[in-house]
Amino acid sequence: MNPGHRVQARPVVWALALYAFVPHVAEAQTQWTSGRPDGHAPIGVMGDHTHEAGEFMLSYRFMRMNMDGNRTGTEEASTSEVLAAFPVSPLRMPMDMHMFGVMVAPSDRVTFLVMVPYLQIDMDHVTRTNVEFTTHGSGIGDVSVGGLIGLKREGSVRAHLNAAVSIPTGSIEVMDVTPASSGNEVQLPYPMQLGSGTFDVKPGLTLLGMGPRASWGAQAIGTVRIGSNDHDYTLGNRVDATAWGAVRLNEWVSASLRGHLATWGDVDGQDPAPSVNPAQGPTARADLRGGTRFDLPVGLNLYVPTGGMKGHRLEAEFGVPVYQDLHGPQLQTTWSLTVGWQKSFN
Repeated sequence: MNPGHRVQARPVVWALALYAFVPHVAEAQTQWTSGRPDGHAPIGVMGDHTHEAGEFMLSYRFMRMNMDGNRTGTEEASTSEVLAAFPVSPLRMPMDMHMFGVMVAPSDRVTFLVMVPYLQIDMDHVTRTNVEFTTHGSGIGDVSVGGLIGLKREGSVRAHLNAAVSIPTGSIEVMDVTPASSGNEVQLPYPMQLGSGTFDVKPGLTLLGMGPRASWGAQAIGTVRIGSNDHDYTLGNRVDATAWGAVRLNEWVSASLRGHLATWGDVDGQDPAPSVNPAQGPTARADLRGGTRFDLPVGLNLYVPTGGMKGHRLEAEFGVPVYQDLHGPQLQTTWSLTVGWQKSFN
């Protein structure tokens, strides 16, 4: 197995330490509640809260991640440097995701969830002969199903386990035309595929706390790939750890600041498709897919407490990376935006 495929789960330890040592901001708030603008995590966090028995929630998120320019380790790599090693260099890649979610609580302790993503990916390239071209992929990604299991449900501090499985519904055979394909569609490299091709287990832990005018939370989620896919490779394991604080500005609005650490491994194995030739470009190199990134997203959350629109939430979060260490050359992230809507029903 590729050493880069293994990702340590230290952020889980950090989340437990946060629960043990962060002061409970909630001495005056004896019961955590979702009925406040800061009663949910920032919109970029999923699986952040449980529901009462008989409740269900619908949600929609639009997420855009913009990648522009290459990076090797912590240093930027120019296009000319990439072309000195490969015939083709990626230039930029905007990726849009529409995420549809349903949460249902059959009991106070267990909440089930289903998340269905639809992806749109475009990647711009340039060749050594200065030919620019764009490849495109779109479709349903990997669907996640799972549950949230309450550990602590009373008082100002809540805790629950996250347990989900990602089902390989996303294609790993996305195709498009390239300058080398003589007008024919060929399979595209790893970043342009819509899924992992494997069943992926996603265990995690979420902590929440609330005070009279502020709330906080922390979450650590792992992604463990099970076996190899039909193309004889496995995407790298991944760990996401995040912590946030939110301030309630009034009964309708809160603002949040979040830190998000993600670390993921290289691809283990090699796609045998002739068009995924490691010599042609860094996007086809299995050993150049891993990395670590730390983002600082800021958010604004609107919650309607009364009237005909009571319970509706509109949220937005914008983030930029403050640290990136990539097994590159690999496209670096420049910014990300998430906006969304949520509504719970009894």
